[in-house]
Amino acid sequence: MTTPILETRGLTMRFGGVLAVNGVDFRLQEAELRCLIGPNGAGKSTFFKCLTGQLKPTSGEVLFRDQNIAGALSYAIARHGMGIKTQVPSVFDGLSVRENVWLAAARVHPGRMAERKAEEAMQRVGIGHIGHRIVGQLAHGQRQLVELAMVVAPEPDLILLDEPAAGMTDDEVDRLVELIKELNKSHALVVVEHDMQFIRRVAKTVTVFHQGAILVEGDVADILRDARVRDVYLGKQAA
Repeated sequence: MTTPILETRGLTMRFGGVLAVNGVDFRLQEAELRCLIGPNGAGKSTFFKCLTGQLKPTSGEVLFRDQNIAGALSYAIARHGMGIKTQVPSVFDGLSVRENVWLAAARVHPGRMAERKAEEAMQRVGIGHIGHRIVGQLAHGQRQLVELAMVVAPEPDLILLDEPAAGMTDDEVDRLVELIKELNKSHALVVVEHDMQFIRRVAKTVTVFHQGAILVEGDVADILRDARVRDVYLGKQAA
């Protein structure tokens, strides 16, 4: 088997007496798209935060191309080639859309190259027409797209998205679905999402979390038919 781009070994996160992530072993291959689902409190968001440096795991390893990044800060993880989009858009409200995306591109690309990569990212995400707008004046769904452009502009090898469709209009979600599929042609992605209609549209392989551990993982169609998944999470949504 080829070396995965991302792997966790025995990843564990405790909050006092609460075991939020329980010895998780996870593997993601190059250019693979993986969706993480599970009920509230299942551990998927805590797992995501351990991957992205928002939390320092209690124990275990997070390997990005065989380098252990567990406990590293988010900015250091990003420098390794990981693009991170959190639940709450992390943007500069007082700057324009173009300035936000340029700042993200400039972390990796010098001079005029940063300007070009910023423009390309805005067009790719579908926000080129609002490049002049001040981000603090945008609707939530547009802010989500701005942050997504900021993630794309540095051209990371791995993109991690935490509930990217939250607060978007139907048209914005349609664009996001197509964008994720297009990004997956050249990037590995991990998507944490609770919207099952969205999961049906983008997922290939799904990992289901329950009580801090991986309950099951496999093809999206098989997962949606799995009785264990229905019991712990999907319920009537899978009907």
